[in-house]
Amino acid sequence: MPTAADRNSRDDRIMQENTRKQNPQTTDPGGSPDPMPQPDPKQGNDDRHPDTAPSQLRRLGQILRILKKHKVTRGMDPVKFREILEDLGPTYVKIGQIMATRQDIFSQRYCSELEKLRSDVKPMPFETVKEVLTEAYGPDLDKVFTRIDETPLGSASIAQVHKAWLKDGPMVVVKVQRPGIYQEMEEDIRLLRKASGILKLSDVFSSVVDVNVVLDEFWTSAQQEMDFTNEAQNAIRFRRDYEDCAWLSAPVVYEDLTSRKVMVMEYISGCEIDDDARLDAEGYDRHEIAMRLGTNYITQITDFGFFHADPHSGNIRVRDGQIVYIDFGMMGTLTDRDRRLMQQAIKALAVRDTLKLTDTILTLGVVKRPPDYANLTQSIEEYVSIYCENSLEDIDLPAMVQDLFTICHEYGIALPKGISMLARSLVTFEGTIEVLDPSTNAMKIISTQKASLLSSDWGRDLQHVLTRLQADADHMLNMPVQLSDILSMVRRGQLKVNLDLQGADSTIANFDRMINRIIVCLLIVALLMSSSIICTTKMKPEFLGIPLLGFAGFFIAFCMSMWLFVKMLFLHQKNKPF
Repeated sequence: MPTAADRNSRDDRIMQENTRKQNPQTTDPGGSPDPMPQPDPKQGNDDRHPDTAPSQLRRLGQILRILKKHKVTRGMDPVKFREILEDLGPTYVKIGQIMATRQDIFSQRYCSELEKLRSDVKPMPFETVKEVLTEAYGPDLDKVFTRIDETPLGSASIAQVHKAWLKDGPMVVVKVQRPGIYQEMEEDIRLLRKASGILKLSDVFSSVVDVNVVLDEFWTSAQQEMDFTNEAQNAIRFRRDYEDCAWLSAPVVYEDLTSRKVMVMEYISGCEIDDDARLDAEGYDRHEIAMRLGTNYITQITDFGFFHADPHSGNIRVRDGQIVYIDFGMMGTLTDRDRRLMQQAIKALAVRDTLKLTDTILTLGVVKRPPDYANLTQSIEEYVSIYCENSLEDIDLPAMVQDLFTICHEYGIALPKGISMLARSLVTFEGTIEVLDPSTNAMKIISTQKASLLSSDWGRDLQHVLTRLQADADHMLNMPVQLSDILSMVRRGQLKVNLDLQGADSTIANFDRMINRIIVCLLIVALLMSSSIICTTKMKPEFLGIPLLGFAGFFIAFCMSMWLFVKMLFLHQKNKPF
């Protein structure tokens, strides 16, 4: 049986051979291929294959036609945006699915509409599946598998799953990556960047999305998802974290048979968690399952900071009295800092400390624009008053999460990816629990764990305090040196201070407008006085019995007065600079 190192080496040789076939010019006279640089999706490098440029142009033309068909230059709405992504194909559908999980960045209307996207992909022919497996394990697949079921268990945009039997007997699940999917997605990302530049999509979607942010996050997630060793390590870590838990488990991953494009893991039979009839028939207590599942999910978040980010019913099964998660392609992680701030936010919410909760949200998130602190605090206070009036069991968790996202979106606060994934997964988890046991909800389970959520980890808190004390001591020791440097810069005239005052732009604009009007008034007065003096002379030529120059001065002063009167009376509300 080939080892993982043998397969990875074989993968590298196959990739080099394909590169040599497609790009003969990259082979030196000695026959050793030059390494191909990893293409950057942000760059428009077309020098890879003779047909690449024409295919890019064809695909770019297709994208432009789709965007033109939907008249993107005339504005955007949620339905139109979803239809555009569906017409553009699987890559863009996946982008939309990622966007639907980031309600802190995108508005609720768009996230709700993008949740309707589905990746219904035509299954790969079984011959294609065998070709990928042959590249991974060699031509003699009988040495690895006794049989592979030709009917796929599932088919998605990146991979396809088949049931198989290993040579030594166990039934397994084989996840096979679609050939060329990496290049296809990479090409689509590159072309979407080109189309974005040509049609100025960043301007068109400015009120909806930051196109570059979406593309960067999608490409990072897609690259991780297309390397199956990442998913395998997620499953291994999850199984290791709960190896002492008798009622929770995860599939066994066959590491020696897993590579970047193929993953093999234990086949989990059992019954799906939303199959009420079968659960009842086999004697399971659905309420007990719901409570255990909820308790464990809180543990994933608070104790390990490593949680399942897609806990819908299709990813959870019950087998032999155990709850088993079966898909680890989407996992969330929380840093110690994020978990500490989340606990701080929960405590602030529990005691209705609006200022503390506001400061925690600002610390936790990334503020995209100068925050309106007063209005943000007011919004948070209203939020707290709505959801702290009732007991935890009566709180609508999806609405609570959505309202918080709406506030963050309104004030330009982007939450870290782990936090946004957690919030989204909690909403999914709420739906899973309600299907499993309608008498239970996520907030009811959280209420049973309230003490543990609000309790402090004294060891971790002490370590944090000691770390802060050490950092403060270092700063205090450095203060004399820094003060000396500042005084030296002042003495040499090198010190510059930049001030960013909230609301300063409008104040400066009003002050500038006032100065301009004063100057115009002084000019009018000067014209009137000078013209009056000229009129006392007998300067020629004359007009209507007075010197022409004096008459001209009066006329100009009159016109300027009328102009200033109109500006002050009718155009003040438009905030013109004058």
